[in-house]
Amino acid sequence: MKRKTGCLLWPKRIKKKVVPELQRYFVPPENWEDDQVHITGDDTHHISRVMRLKAGDEIICSHPEGQAAICTITRMDEGDVMVEIKEWLHTSNESPVSVTVAQALAKGDKFELVLQKGTELGASAFIPLQAERSVVVWDEKKAKKKMARYSKILKEASEQSHRNKIPYLYSAMSISSLAEQSQGFDRKLFAYEEEAKTDAFQTYAQAVTRMKPGDSVLIVIGPEGGFSESEAALMKQEGFEPVRLGPRILRTETAAMYALASISYHFEEMRCE
Repeated sequence: MKRKTGCLLWPKRIKKKVVPELQRYFVPPENWEDDQVHITGDDTHHISRVMRLKAGDEIICSHPEGQAAICTITRMDEGDVMVEIKEWLHTSNESPVSVTVAQALAKGDKFELVLQKGTELGASAFIPLQAERSVVVWDEKKAKKKMARYSKILKEASEQSHRNKIPYLYSAMSISSLAEQSQGFDRKLFAYEEEAKTDAFQTYAQAVTRMKPGDSVLIVIGPEGGFSESEAALMKQEGFEPVRLGPRILRTETAAMYALASISYHFEEMRCE
């Protein structure tokens, strides 16, 4: 691939329209009707009590399918806000590469941190992964409670980072289930510290340079104790490529951020105007 003054040569970008720095809210599809949008739930408290907005003020409403519009508040009641669409926006802040992060369950709030920061860094989906060495184990009751909290984190992080879409959250699965459902991805990678000990290891940078805009990529991150030999062997058998995430050993919650930031830098910041 040709380079010029340190930049990758991509098709020339169309300059984005400057969008006002307005508060954004994702609104369920059933709450959109013609040029009216009905806001309910926790967002109404945020609009009235936290932002202290009033009738006549503007916000941005985002549809789950990716569209967004500048809207004017027309009515505010307790637990109920109505807005009118003023102007549709035609900009996108989504990554050129669709990245799904399969993150092994970890202790404490590490998975929540991955969801929040991973959303800010452009991930399109997350998969909670029950690995052999995961210290955390979910039962059905705990899983239901966790998924509800995680969905809220994804929504808030998407609004904060001006995403067009909220990343999709899959149900928790094992490595074997993940392997069975991974056939639709263009690239399948897993971070494997043992890769650095081989004579011809693949760096993550090498894997990223083989990606192209429009690709769907699955990145698998192991738990605190790493992947077992059997898990690594299964993934290799199913077409997953082991990669080294730099020369240092990263914590499980850091690995996904490293992977996503590298893709963002390569595809979004190394582009020539």
